[in-house]
Amino acid sequence: MPDSEEEIYSIMFSSLKHPARRKILRMLAEKPMTFSQMLEAIGVSSSHLTYHLENLGELLSKADNGKYRLSTFGEAAVNTMKIVEEAPAVRSRYGLPLSLRWRSILAVLIIAVVLLASFSYVQYASLSQLSDDNKLLQSRYDQLLSWSASTDDAIAFLQNVIQLDTGEYQATLLRDTMEQRSDLGGVAEEILSYSLTNSESQIDVILRFRNQKLSQYRALFEGSPFYSQPQPYTLLDAARGVLERLNSFEDTAYLQKMLEMLDQVEETENAEVVEDNVKLTASISGRNAELIWQYTENGVDFSPKSLSLIFESGVLKELSDGWFLFTIETATVTVSTEQQAIAIARNAVEGFTWTVDSVKVSGFTVLEEPVLAVFHPTLRSGDLALVPYWEVTLYLDKVYTGGVNRIGVGVWADNGEVRRIRTLSG
Repeated sequence: MPDSEEEIYSIMFSSLKHPARRKILRMLAEKPMTFSQMLEAIGVSSSHLTYHLENLGELLSKADNGKYRLSTFGEAAVNTMKIVEEAPAVRSRYGLPLSLRWRSILAVLIIAVVLLASFSYVQYASLSQLSDDNKLLQSRYDQLLSWSASTDDAIAFLQNVIQLDTGEYQATLLRDTMEQRSDLGGVAEEILSYSLTNSESQIDVILRFRNQKLSQYRALFEGSPFYSQPQPYTLLDAARGVLERLNSFEDTAYLQKMLEMLDQVEETENAEVVEDNVKLTASISGRNAELIWQYTENGVDFSPKSLSLIFESGVLKELSDGWFLFTIETATVTVSTEQQAIAIARNAVEGFTWTVDSVKVSGFTVLEEPVLAVFHPTLRSGDLALVPYWEVTLYLDKVYTGGVNRIGVGVWADNGEVRRIRTLSG
């Protein structure tokens, strides 16, 4: 709401004196419209329409679906326009129409009356809803405080860890979404998408924060990026620099161990290094490299609890960090081979049925080959503790009702119990 009645008058007068803004108000009085719809109807450039919308200020509001509509003050402005435009010519007692000066004064008086009435109504309505609105705003504010990784953190990461010279780019925030991941124990996840552009290059960046800590960075480059500092030529030196700066940015203890393990890797060779419960796998080919540190215990690699760096043409294209997020429930493995997992899956689907449009499907045939078994630790309960796990895919002899041609069976590797059976198609 504007801070004073004078500001309301200012907005109203500046809006009504421009024909394009009056047209916008008339259109929105009929129905809410998107930016594109208004652009087509008015026939001005997008920059001009943006300018007019900004000047209409408090007379408009924008809904979550992107459509603009009139605010209470906007409705008052439209009513004022109708009163002025539809009023008959006022004649003096001598039968002559009023001069332009007196007609203008009359219009201003009408506007003032309508505005004062609208202002009083808004104050009355606001008082009656103040308690409920305050509770709703407080709830949303608390949610944002707990979920949101601010855009300042995102820009700070690009500047301090990636060392992009953001001053050389025009930055546009394309997306900022937040959700609570029920499949990850209620983790708060925020994803921000930026476009950084200048005359020589463009960078599309996606940053993912989980529980307010960076968990992934991905970038697509067109042209050579502008850095604030000279970049190392060798990939291993570049990786060291990223880990050191990330450690300063996040203040995370496990990164020091990962830094020390890099000293055992040669620039031109693939390597695998294991120290305590950390396994480093380095795949290097020319100016491309993939470095993965993952938690390992009892011969089990817990890939979700890992940190990875991917370089292409000497440039960091992706950084993923799940190390801070996950813990280990157990490293015990009783189902240690693909053959064991497949045998459990085959037994589990005997007698399995599914229903499509009230039709029960049974008596299907499972092929001996092909069959696929993938070992991938996953979450068993509502927390973030990983458990050894097999996902087995059994192929059927034909396509059955519902388009089903495969059956997926999940098997816990620590105790051999079946987690789930599901139909697959496509």
